[in-house]
Amino acid sequence: MAFSDLNFQPQQHLVFNINNASISLRFRRQLLYWFFYDIGSINASADGVYIHTVLQLAKDEAGRLKISNMTCDASIARMHAGFSGTLRKVYEFLSTFIVTGMRFLLSQQICPSLEHASLVLLNSLLDTVPVRNYVDEHIGIDYSLLRDPSISTDTLDLDFKGMFFPRVREDQELENHAVEPVIKETERMVYVAFSEYFFDSAMHSYFQAGVLTMELQGEKVPKDLEVLLRATFFGTIFMLSPSVDAPLRLVLQVSAPPRCTIKPSGTSVSVSAFLNISLVPPDRPPVQLSSMAMETKLSAKVFLQEKALRVQLDLRRFRIYSKQSALESLALFSLQAPLKTLLQLTIMPIINERTKKGVQIPLPEGMDFTREVVTNHAGFLTVGADLHFSKGLREVIDKYRPVPTATPYSSPWPAEPSLEPSLEPSSL
Repeated sequence: MAFSDLNFQPQQHLVFNINNASISLRFRRQLLYWFFYDIGSINASADGVYIHTVLQLAKDEAGRLKISNMTCDASIARMHAGFSGTLRKVYEFLSTFIVTGMRFLLSQQICPSLEHASLVLLNSLLDTVPVRNYVDEHIGIDYSLLRDPSISTDTLDLDFKGMFFPRVREDQELENHAVEPVIKETERMVYVAFSEYFFDSAMHSYFQAGVLTMELQGEKVPKDLEVLLRATFFGTIFMLSPSVDAPLRLVLQVSAPPRCTIKPSGTSVSVSAFLNISLVPPDRPPVQLSSMAMETKLSAKVFLQEKALRVQLDLRRFRIYSKQSALESLALFSLQAPLKTLLQLTIMPIINERTKKGVQIPLPEGMDFTREVVTNHAGFLTVGADLHFSKGLREVIDKYRPVPTATPYSSPWPAEPSLEPSLEPSSL
């Protein structure tokens, strides 16, 4: 290919042009009919090959990007052929007719081959893009397209759903009230925008799955905090003389789905929770010492690593107060610093262990991100990156190429050699 070009064409098309390309062909002749014998070869070349292909992109029923249609125009400007062998002179005499026929037949084969490559082989590559995946044992994510792609002269825009769901209720939908992201950056090859809805749906799904609860009891409660709690609630504990030495239990439960706020200055997560403190005497019902409300604000650092969007959380603000009375809230003031330390040293590492696994961004197999950059905006953030092909396109297509089914009839004649590359079973 001397010159090839790929362009965007509004509203839904990709245009692929090949100009002044060349095609080389080699044929072997072997003919034996009674006393008529001919053996030799034909070396042909087609020059000035022109191919104009227009691919129409659309959303299929599953919400996956597909090539829905293709138009093609191909022509060959010149063709030459050299003959050798027994009847070389005869073929050279008939070369005008032979070359004209070869040129016509070859030009008729280009577009059907490209149609198969586009509608079958390239679509098999697009099938490797995840549309609906499970993130872990609690939640999944829906990456389906909401509408057909929109193409301008400079960009290809894809509008994904980007919604998490609890696995116990996969049909659940969270209404989207977030601002619509507007991408203006152009320095990287691809930009992915994540609105507050993306993160809110993840936290809402975890809340619906019932996993935003943590319990510490007995030896799991830090010793310094236990001493302070027993001193704070000494009066109540002293009245329970048989249960003075009973172990403490702390139950932290998020009371409402956390909310994400994205600003140019950074990303934060607001969490409201209840902390119930009780004594657990052996063989007796638990005795509640206090039930307090907690309000926390976490700062979130969002970054991209190995095609996965990951989040690192850090505790910034923390406040506790009693649900019963203002007087008890004043008595709980001395617990604020130790409980904040408990969150930072015990609970935050557990949360970050989950969030650092991240969630995969949908890309075809063999394609990776490089030179990643994350930028915050009002109500959304963008992840910009360049694309790198870690695998050849042919390698990925051959991996997912359908394996021909064996026919029940076995012919006694040897099979004709195939021009298609063979696949070993181990490569599938």
